[in-house]
Amino acid sequence: MAGAVPPGRASGWAWRPVARDALLARAFHSCTELRGQFYLVGGLLAGGAREPSSDTVVFDPARGQAVRLGAQGTPPRSHHDAAPVGGRWLCVVGGWDGSRRLATVTALDTERGVWEAWTATPGDCPPAGLSSHTCTRLSDRELRVAGREGGIRTQRRYGSIYTLRLDPNARTYCYKEEGCHTASRSGHSAALLQIPGPHPGHQLLLFGGCNLAEPEVAGHWSHGKIKEEPPVAPHLMEQLARLVSSGQGSQKGPQGLRHHSCSVVGPFAVLFGGETLTRARDTVCNDLYIYDTRKSPPLWFHFPCADRRLKRVGHRTCLWNDQLYLVGGFGEDGRTASPQVCILDLFI
Repeated sequence: MAGAVPPGRASGWAWRPVARDALLARAFHSCTELRGQFYLVGGLLAGGAREPSSDTVVFDPARGQAVRLGAQGTPPRSHHDAAPVGGRWLCVVGGWDGSRRLATVTALDTERGVWEAWTATPGDCPPAGLSSHTCTRLSDRELRVAGREGGIRTQRRYGSIYTLRLDPNARTYCYKEEGCHTASRSGHSAALLQIPGPHPGHQLLLFGGCNLAEPEVAGHWSHGKIKEEPPVAPHLMEQLARLVSSGQGSQKGPQGLRHHSCSVVGPFAVLFGGETLTRARDTVCNDLYIYDTRKSPPLWFHFPCADRRLKRVGHRTCLWNDQLYLVGGFGEDGRTASPQVCILDLFI
């Protein structure tokens, strides 16, 4: 599969196929790394489908093999999000079940191979229903949920932010709505990034999902509050640093991008694909964007691609073993799901 290597330039990028399996062909699914395995949950198997898939597929990136998990109680879901908890549970938050938008938490116990419907505790203040939202892990007991609530007729004009507290031992959860709001976003991405400089800490940034080009802060924590250790990817981080050094940075990011992928690699947020709200035709994209936070203000770097086969929407990227993987998504027609798994190659 061709990448984006401009004529006369010594640097570029490409998605290199490393596996292909019909079990992986889906979009608007979740793909979560847990114990060196990628867990794909639900999604839509074809464009226009109303009923989401109710299967769970486990992909082993070391072997390049995919198997369907025979776990009982797999929930039908699409447009949801998921997070690993305690190195054991895969918590699926919200999403579309074929008839309504949910705010429930369902967890796969990977040790027992069983899905469990966790229970809301007294005092729980759940969203009206979530789809195309984000769910970011802050710790084993706390997630940050951001996005627009409800359907088209019931949605608010702003996006809500919730802290979702989990108790894996008791199998319970509790939502708490935060006092701040964001722009009304759907199909956006979220990145928990470290803040450099004299006042270090972490901030959660939201990208896309509306017509705004600027990211929005959905959470800010002072130094030491976030204990999460991001995956270590020194080689990929070095390659990204060299790639952006060959480009021209801008303070303005992609406008009107949604249903793209986003992965954090050290100080970089790597965004790929999605669909644009800025044009009526040919909306599925194949552009690579890198958000570089090493300096203030942070800069965007845009690396376009001429290969239409790389267009993806509703896909996912996962970081594992110092490599970034691309899994699933619909292609250029917005209807045909890709069965491929690819690795991001950078040519410096």
